Amino acid sequence: MKIFSILIGIFFTQFLFAQTSPEFNSAQILHELKKLNTVGSVLYIAAHPDDENTRLIAYLTNELHLRTGYLSLTRGDGGQNLIGTEQGEALGLIRTQELLAARRVDGAEQFFTRANDFGFSKNPEETLSIWDKEEILSDVVWTIRQFKPDVIICRFPTTGEGGHGHHTTSAILAEEAFDAAANPNRFPEQLKEVSVWQAKRLFWNTYNFGMINTTSSNQMKMDVGVYNPLLGKSYGEIASMSRSQHKSQGFGVAMQRGEEIEYFKFLKGDSKPDKDLFEGINFKWDRFTETAYLDDAIQKCIAEFNPSHPENSLDQLIGIYKVLDELRIGHSDMSFWVNQKLAACKNLIIQCAGLWMEAYPKDYTVVPGNTIQVTAQILVRNPVPVQFNAISFFKQTNKSMNKTLKQNIMETIEQSEKLPGNLAYSNPYWLNQSHSVGMYSVNDQMLIGKPENDFAEKVVFDITIKDLNLQIERGLSYKYTDPVKGEVYRPMEVLPPATVNISSNVWVFSSTEPKKIEFKVKANQARVKGLIQVKVPEGWTLDLEDANFEIAEKNGEAQINGYLHPSDSGKDGKLEVSLLINERTYTKSITRIEYDHIPYQFFLSDATAQLVHLDLVKTGTKIGYIPGAGDKVADNLKQIGYEITILNNEDLDKIDLAQFDAIVTGIRAYNVNTHLHIYHEKLMNYVHTGGNLIVQYNTNNRIAPLKEQIGPFPFEITNGRVTDETAEVKFNNPKASVLNVPNKITEEDFKGWIQERGLYFADKIDRNYDAIFSMHDKGEKDLKGSLIIGKYGKGNFVYTGLAFFRELPAGVPGAYRLFVNLLSLPQN
Repeated sequence: MKIFSILIGIFFTQFLFAQTSPEFNSAQILHELKKLNTVGSVLYIAAHPDDENTRLIAYLTNELHLRTGYLSLTRGDGGQNLIGTEQGEALGLIRTQELLAARRVDGAEQFFTRANDFGFSKNPEETLSIWDKEEILSDVVWTIRQFKPDVIICRFPTTGEGGHGHHTTSAILAEEAFDAAANPNRFPEQLKEVSVWQAKRLFWNTYNFGMINTTSSNQMKMDVGVYNPLLGKSYGEIASMSRSQHKSQGFGVAMQRGEEIEYFKFLKGDSKPDKDLFEGINFKWDRFTETAYLDDAIQKCIAEFNPSHPENSLDQLIGIYKVLDELRIGHSDMSFWVNQKLAACKNLIIQCAGLWMEAYPKDYTVVPGNTIQVTAQILVRNPVPVQFNAISFFKQTNKSMNKTLKQNIMETIEQSEKLPGNLAYSNPYWLNQSHSVGMYSVNDQMLIGKPENDFAEKVVFDITIKDLNLQIERGLSYKYTDPVKGEVYRPMEVLPPATVNISSNVWVFSSTEPKKIEFKVKANQARVKGLIQVKVPEGWTLDLEDANFEIAEKNGEAQINGYLHPSDSGKDGKLEVSLLINERTYTKSITRIEYDHIPYQFFLSDATAQLVHLDLVKTGTKIGYIPGAGDKVADNLKQIGYEITILNNEDLDKIDLAQFDAIVTGIRAYNVNTHLHIYHEKLMNYVHTGGNLIVQYNTNNRIAPLKEQIGPFPFEITNGRVTDETAEVKFNNPKASVLNVPNKITEEDFKGWIQERGLYFADKIDRNYDAIFSMHDKGEKDLKGSLIIGKYGKGNFVYTGLAFFRELPAGVPGAYRLFVNLLSLPQN
């Protein structure tokens, strides 16, 4: 659900959890006033969260006052996570909110397609073999037709310098969509809701970063580093604040001040400009007929604006609003911009009046068909005549008020409302249906492109400011007071009467011994009574201690225990859970995501768990695990009987490491734990005296460099990776211990892998290491650094870029067998 009803620019980032009714100061009001006179827009197109040029976007939005949007083809679902263990859909939800946080900083708007980020892709051919090109192209065209940009700008070229297949594909689709959006024969079904649109120009925003410089002196240039006194920031500073919202990617950056030159290459359009991207494009109201009054009226309002008394501008703004309202009828050529500026003018009127209003439920969870308590509040702070006419709850109850609001006196309305019984459960709309590896499934055309859901329910305030009648919507958000954070808002959640979560999403068995499995039933209303029902695949049995549950209080929980019995003949498959409540069946589990830099997030999914029974032999039981950026490998190892001890820096100082049969470092441990190199000698001594140290992938680049050696012998970590999860794996030395002891590893063990084989492989490998595998993506040479093992003293050092952090949580049998062999490497 939306936390804000409108985008409110950089000033309200600090109110992310403490505001649903925007409050502008006078500088912001003046800043927004200046935007009223600009009727032009720019759409920036790239592939992922963080691909956008935040300097340019901030400049276009706030200096040139253009309506600016960023279309990210994906939500970043397939990337890595620096701040937690979320992957896939959950990570995409985090990165969606990080993009929205970035847009709140730079003031632009955010859009997406249905493309699922399936992981790194090396070329557009691979990308478009997984994405449905026509469907994604239709989404880009839909966004263009809805947004109606005068100019479109790509972040990447079509020729591959972007280094990622998704990047290149975003440019290919942008070029095709530039023409297709204007062609009534392309995606004609969209024309029921939108009209064709021909943008005037398409540019590539060239760049110089990393080792790639695509700029040149003969390209068009623009200095976007200028300072805006109303904002109190340069656009370089705003851009740094915006980019630093991408926290799951570790993209916090220093403030940039001073000149910042952006370069552009003309790709398509009606005429190639000489010096300026917008040369010859009229962004003023006189681009339309019958609008001469508007430009003069808005300029007069700006010139006479009094920051100490913004209410003095109300008469002028109301006059502008009425002119715009009249122009809506019979002027199809300008109706799009009239509606855009009507909404902006309406908000300016609210701000100049000092009008504040919101509505919030008594609790953050609600159930369809139940009655909820709603509090609505309205306050006028400036000396302005405001008549409070009526208030409407959920389009169900229209309550007449007929009150004149008194300055700075809060008006509070308490209301009980019964929610519709067919109200849809809250869930990110793109996760409501099962989807393919490359595409989310969204049936409602009007949802496509939206960054997030609309509010589940809204309250409408009917007011009259002076002689202007307005209806003002406020979505319901729950609010409470946190003793540390203060006033906090979170989305209202429409949920089933109860949800059920399973204690693990994957259950891996290496014997026929039963395992205890826990089901947690969470009540979303009071007095929930029912029965849990569990289906298991053929050959498995589940004994429940008691299938019945009864929960008296809302938000209460009941834990139901069972014992899961595998058999040698049992087939791998899904365990499926449902709740029978009042003769209705409910099947949803809930996943919650809580980080301080984004609003509370959650999503519903079917309550299932993967059951895997694998042929596995292991030696040793005690494993030390040094956490990294966040993965679930330690929990997965517990599943197959290992005793895991999490080792923090204090433990590494004090504990005798000899007690562990093996030590494993989590993904990117050497990147995120800046003190880990201090323990290098101790870890190497552990290996030398007979231990096994397994280091999972780390990065070594300008964002996360590795300055210290992490193994007993030198090697370099590179960007080498194999993205095809079905790529052939060659065994360089079939007799190597890791391929034979205690489990025989064969080609079968590399079947069923997900997303990729691995990433950040080793190179320039010292001769004391054995490179166990060779593999490559189509058309490339073999890479040998996915798994290297060096004998050092009596023990073994391992570096691996194989994607165990993805494969083990997915229950891939061969990944478990191979990882157990790494833990079980024999002493030398």
